Amino acid sequence: MMSFSVNTNGGALIALQNLTTTEGALAKAQSQVSTGLAVATAADNGAVWAIAQNQRGNSSALDSVKQSLQRVQSTVDVATSAGSSVSDLLNQLRSTTLSATDTSLDATSRSALNTQFQQLVKQIQNVVTNASFNGTNLLNNSVTNLQALASSDGTQHLTVGAQNLSISTGAAPSGQITFTGGTTISTATAATNALALINTSITNVNNSLASLGSASNSLTSQLSFVGNLQDTLDQGVGNLVDANLAKESAQLQALQTKQSLGIQALSIANSSTSSLLSLFR
Repeated sequence: MMSFSVNTNGGALIALQNLTTTEGALAKAQSQVSTGLAVATAADNGAVWAIAQNQRGNSSALDSVKQSLQRVQSTVDVATSAGSSVSDLLNQLRSTTLSATDTSLDATSRSALNTQFQQLVKQIQNVVTNASFNGTNLLNNSVTNLQALASSDGTQHLTVGAQNLSISTGAAPSGQITFTGGTTISTATAATNALALINTSITNVNNSLASLGSASNSLTSQLSFVGNLQDTLDQGVGNLVDANLAKESAQLQALQTKQSLGIQALSIANSSTSSLLSLFR
């Protein structure tokens, strides 16, 4: 005959332990399904969580790198656009100056050409002065270079060299443009001298634009690399901490069933003492 104790219900204790274990596993499965994370906190897996946090930090830092590269790229794009305008104006200036080398011109025509020359010079000066982005001008000799972040630890940079396309107001040129604001084409001789300076300036400016174009390509390539690196880091973090939702969903259903059975088992174990009372009837 089975023995009973009114002080301790062993069956109920075992059923309760099993139910508690099941509910703990169920809570974990529910957390993974709701968050999508197998490792949501350091308590889940301290080592994996620490690695994932470090990689999240690197990925976040790459956002700052991308912003820096984009900011410098925009500055270079503005400078390149302005430089192209300067190159076009220099071509117009060369055409005007070439016309002024004609010794058969009368005074009125020469004066008109000289006026046009001066207007084109002022347009070049205005373009260079306004070629700024975010307070930085790569064409007016206000900076020597511009650096962009290239790595998440801040140790690597991409450097873009400034190009001086400003027209000197002094007696001597100071940059790629070899004539000054005081240059005129008021005589055939002056126009001939100016034409040589303008041809040299056109070559210099086009070389400067080539340099800016190469810098822009480097920035674009680095941006693409940083974006791909960030995607790889994010994917790596996901591989470490993301839950297998298909597996956890199936596990969740199994645990819910097991929980229901555990509750029934506990109920049966608790009701077994009622049979003891029947002996006293």
